[in-house]
Amino acid sequence: MKKGFTLIEILVAIAIVSVISVVVVPNLVNIRQKARDTKRKVDLREIKNALEQYYTTCGNQYPLPEPDGSFVGIICYAGTGDINILSNLPEDPKTGDPYVCPDLNECDATKYNICATLETEADPYCVGSLQ
Repeated sequence: MKKGFTLIEILVAIAIVSVISVVVVPNLVNIRQKARDTKRKVDLREIKNALEQYYTTCGNQYPLPEPDGSFVGIICYAGTGDINILSNLPEDPKTGDPYVCPDLNECDATKYNICATLETEADPYCVGSLQ
């Protein structure tokens, strides 16, 4: 008798592997999206903390955003020397775009509202001024 696998045994093994991959692969895509969304939320909280620190350190006002609604860096130019609060702002993990104020009327020296579009939720995630 020869030892080996029959054609049916090989086909059954291929079918089992196919079913497992059909179940697992879509879940991996969803897990990656959730991970990027979590990174976006953490990034926005980091920016919020930096803006609040800027507010208390630099004369009870927020830095003004660029014309496109983004912030280049959060650095306080004080008379005693520059205070680097957050010079390299985080960017969107998928696109590399900066986080922006969607409405420039909501971002000025007295308030801010910065948002990120999430992949797993319909509504954007926003952080705003505490003052």
